[in-house]
Amino acid sequence: MDFDFSALNFSQLELRPPASWRDYELLDSGEFEKLERFGPYVLIRPEPQAIWQRTLPDWKKRAYAHFTREQQDKFRFTDDVKGGWKRLKEMPESWNISYRYNDLNLNLRLALTGFGHVGIFPEQGDNWNFIYDTLRAWKVTQPRVLNLFAYTGAASVVARTAGAEVTHCDASRPGLNWANQNMQLNGLQDIRWVYEDALKFVKREVKRGNRYHGIIMDPPPYGRGPDGEKWTLQEKLDELVGLSAQLLHPESRFFILSLYAVGLSAVVGANVVGTHFPQARLELGEFYLPGPRPLPMGTFVRFE
Repeated sequence: MDFDFSALNFSQLELRPPASWRDYELLDSGEFEKLERFGPYVLIRPEPQAIWQRTLPDWKKRAYAHFTREQQDKFRFTDDVKGGWKRLKEMPESWNISYRYNDLNLNLRLALTGFGHVGIFPEQGDNWNFIYDTLRAWKVTQPRVLNLFAYTGAASVVARTAGAEVTHCDASRPGLNWANQNMQLNGLQDIRWVYEDALKFVKREVKRGNRYHGIIMDPPPYGRGPDGEKWTLQEKLDELVGLSAQLLHPESRFFILSLYAVGLSAVVGANVVGTHFPQARLELGEFYLPGPRPLPMGTFVRFE
């Protein structure tokens, strides 16, 4: 299929957590780290893009825990993690935070993981709003949503809360268990859990002739499926989006792609998505966290 980027129909946005979100705050960033508050607990975590100086002193006096990542290359993360969490003050193994948007009342479980994650990516808040608003505006009986590389399931819970039939696909058993806890925490049921490599699952869904009204994907730069399937973003993304185009309903549809690979701009995602959805009006741009200095977190492409 020929594709002319100059003819691409798109608008550029910057997505950030809503200012009204009281349970999350980026307090500071710099010197390859970020200082964040999740509910009552302040954490220090690595951030390879924060190459500037900090604005606040004495981070460790504020923080409850500090995650260190020991590796030679400070500018990109690898699977080979050395280091871990150091507790600076007493705090629980896990805790809950809330997210409120119009009549969406979302509760999420957080915890300190061995990779330095806590269970959410706060910059995705605007995408949660997008999912909720889109599904609530449709006059579709039981829309179907597929969430790929779905992690701990915040987007799945939002879609289910909005009335969608949700399929949640991830290659991590702990991630699926965590997402199930988030579903129960919000008083929901009947999300379909799929423990499988995302690309293999999408290929099978195409063969089955299944359709979805919404597809959400947050593919990692690299990874492994349950059976050792190798995933490399640059090699597999075009194929995955092309297959997803066969799954997406021709009407009443939305699509969200998030990219966290360092060095890949939003235009990369737009080229891929625009190739397979040439008639869509795309929204694309950067995620960032507002703070003393805005912190870029990744890029996105989406349409409805």
